[in-house]
Amino acid sequence: MTRLLLRYPAAAILVVVGAAFSFLSPRFLDGANLVNIVVQSASVGIVATGMTFVLLTAGIDLSVGAIMFVSAAVAGKMAIAGQPLALVFAVILAIGALYGAVNAAFVTKAGVKAFVVTLATLYVGRGLGLWITETRALNLPESLLQVGSARPLGVPVPVVVLALVLLAAHVVLARTPFGRHVYAVGHDPAAARRAGLPVGRILFAVYVISGTLASLGGAVAIAQLGAVSPTFGREREFAAVAAAVLGGVSLFGGRGSVLPGVLLGAVLIQTVENGLVIVNANPYLYPIILAGVIFLAVLLDAVRARTTGAH
Repeated sequence: MTRLLLRYPAAAILVVVGAAFSFLSPRFLDGANLVNIVVQSASVGIVATGMTFVLLTAGIDLSVGAIMFVSAAVAGKMAIAGQPLALVFAVILAIGALYGAVNAAFVTKAGVKAFVVTLATLYVGRGLGLWITETRALNLPESLLQVGSARPLGVPVPVVVLALVLLAAHVVLARTPFGRHVYAVGHDPAAARRAGLPVGRILFAVYVISGTLASLGGAVAIAQLGAVSPTFGREREFAAVAAAVLGGVSLFGGRGSVLPGVLLGAVLIQTVENGLVIVNANPYLYPIILAGVIFLAVLLDAVRARTTGAH
């Protein structure tokens, strides 16, 4: 039982958090609110899925929030200018892939540590986003909101996108040679090189995947919000890391999965944020409580590492 809880701590914490919020406010268990939690979890879950690929190689991508902001800022400008939505979404994904490729080039070609590279590109991205938006909120066309609020077969679009991303990532990681190589690189990169694996190309690919899914997460978010604020995407990198680690992905690399782990982690993060609003908590407490969740994620990962004998 202890090993199960350490593998999927988000499930146990989710039950406790849900019970606490339902006790504090009967509105928390309202059906519409529970659906809203799942819908709002989509953006975090998509970004956390991309982060999972990087974490599995014992890396990290701190730039995902900035990627969301830059992509959303460009998308906002294009949508306001009347560009076709198909082109807008294509450009969003291209920006994310390009951003991820820049991160990957510094990590794989220049040999700079991922933490340093992505921390630097985080600040570059936030600066670019503020420059593009001129530090003003962009109110997006109604057509974009209609995409975010659509319900094909009764299922909200953000949930459909999240489900497709999770399923695709699960298949790639669990059923393909590339997925096995990702785990091998995270477990022991030196051994992976000796085995003839193209470690550099694998690392390059995971950062491109992370960047692309960060931009997709940003697209899902703006389709729900209908606006791009100067704070859009800020600190989402920490929520993505926390969701992944709470879902059982190791910060040490080589261990973890997107299903059900990342899904549970994303829902937990959104449940905390939603519950704080429902109970009308002091807004100044939000970052403190989220920081506590992140600390718990790191602590659980350290305990997992000791329990399993991982490095």
